[in-house]
Amino acid sequence: MGRSSRAARGSETAATTGEAGRTHAQGPLSRPVGSGVAELRPDRDRPAAWSLLIDGAPQSLVDLADPTHLGFEYQRRLGHLIDLAAPPGRPLTVLHLGGGALTLARYVAATRPRSRQQVAEIDTALTELVRTELPLDRGWQIKVRGADARSVLERTPEGSVDLVITDVFSGARTPAHCTTVEFTTLAARALVPGGWYTANIADGGALPFARSQVATLGAVFPELCLIADPAVLRGKRFGNLVLAAAHAPLPVADLTRRAASDSAHARVEHGRALTDFAAGAAPATDATAAPSPEPPPGVFR
Repeated sequence: MGRSSRAARGSETAATTGEAGRTHAQGPLSRPVGSGVAELRPDRDRPAAWSLLIDGAPQSLVDLADPTHLGFEYQRRLGHLIDLAAPPGRPLTVLHLGGGALTLARYVAATRPRSRQQVAEIDTALTELVRTELPLDRGWQIKVRGADARSVLERTPEGSVDLVITDVFSGARTPAHCTTVEFTTLAARALVPGGWYTANIADGGALPFARSQVATLGAVFPELCLIADPAVLRGKRFGNLVLAAAHAPLPVADLTRRAASDSAHARVEHGRALTDFAAGAAPATDATAAPSPEPPPGVFR
């Protein structure tokens, strides 16, 4: 999950350090960054893997030995969309709004060599920590901009990217200015013909925020789908939901098979079922939007 704020503008860096990275023998690491206290915790099951947490909220999991490993459920669902966005191995031009530990950028670089990627991550101290402790391969074409996600989107040339991946969080909430029709319109403008917009959000209970986000994307794109744990869709627990949108039909059947066969089973909602899901919800605009809801106490324990 990324960090975003309107206030800051930062520098642009090429994230291409190539050292081996932090080892488990060095133990966990905590360090203040712009968005709170960042913590790197060694993964118990994978000897080269690390979890990134900000103020106790899990953000990313990176396996330095295997960049194709996506340990978080929502990241695997975004990974399915990355896999289906073009024939296997074909390079993509990807804009990541929110960077965290750059897990998805690593995945694209490993599975689609020669892809060109830009990442908007406002927390430059976090990016420097990640680049130092969890470095990227020198050959990957990943450029990180230290700026607000929306400001980067506003400056992205029209028709220049195949895939926009939005994973913008401030604390554990998506900022309001990255949830609106105006924001989504900017994303649509940035896409090449046939390009896809994807977003990771979090909600719980009756899912009012998720329903509004479906309505918001539906005000811009004619084709939509939503991927989530059935328990989240039933309001049984707070969790992540992944949205995908496009101007051409999405590969819903292939996506449904992948989501169903994942170790963390998910449902794919689309068509009439998704229309019914969002029934009565109003699209969010710059004048009306609010951040995504606070997670319930103890949800990350």
